[in-house]
Amino acid sequence: MLELSPGQGLVQIGELLLALVLSACIGLERGLRNKSAGLRTHTLVGVGAALFMLVSKYGFQHAPGHVSFDPSRVAAQIVSGIGFIGGGLIFVRRDAVRGLTTAAVVWVTAAVGMAAGGGLWLLAVAVTGAHFAVVYGLSALTRRLPLERFRPAGLARLRLVYRDGRGALRRVLVECTQRGFAVLEVNVERERLPDDSDRGRDERHDRGEGSGRRGEGNAVVTLVLEGPGSVPDLTAILSELPDVVGVTVGSDHGDDSE
Repeated sequence: MLELSPGQGLVQIGELLLALVLSACIGLERGLRNKSAGLRTHTLVGVGAALFMLVSKYGFQHAPGHVSFDPSRVAAQIVSGIGFIGGGLIFVRRDAVRGLTTAAVVWVTAAVGMAAGGGLWLLAVAVTGAHFAVVYGLSALTRRLPLERFRPAGLARLRLVYRDGRGALRRVLVECTQRGFAVLEVNVERERLPDDSDRGRDERHDRGEGSGRRGEGNAVVTLVLEGPGSVPDLTAILSELPDVVGVTVGSDHGDDSE
């Protein structure tokens, strides 16, 4: 009869199952929010971390007595390895950092799996509950707090899409300066995305019914602003200007982007 080595009993299987359930709960929350790392990624990270912990506890019991080893070194390597996965989830898109929260959640999931594999089931459950308290509770609390009132003057980054050739950018700059903002940087990119009126002018031009301005379309401008004014109020005003298609905000305060 095959004899199992120590560390391969029902207790260890239960610890792996606990890591699977807890990490799957965390991954389900990420998946429902359509994040880059979802249910499968977080579940595999949690179970893998738990298995590494079990290996570090029981996998070296048959090593020769003259060989010295430190089980905690495996745990340290788990932390280093998860850093590579988290780094792959963070990316920069149009000067905005994305994926920071998801990378942090993967790191926490690995810690939950390590706690479950180490037999610290109460800590694993508590940290899983803390994760949901943070992502749901703190997000709701942040939306209720008037943070803009207490936030010091700093940089704000606005990205606007407007119809090119109609003076929209000039009106945007005037509104920014009138509301207490200094324009530090202006970066304009033109997109050849003609709207219906542009296509109508092209058709009339092809029929010889008018000269029209061919090639007119949308343009994208990125503004870096500094000042004590209210960025939400400015965004609301700019979005109502004629020929402004859309306005998005990317703050340079280092907010926690998911």
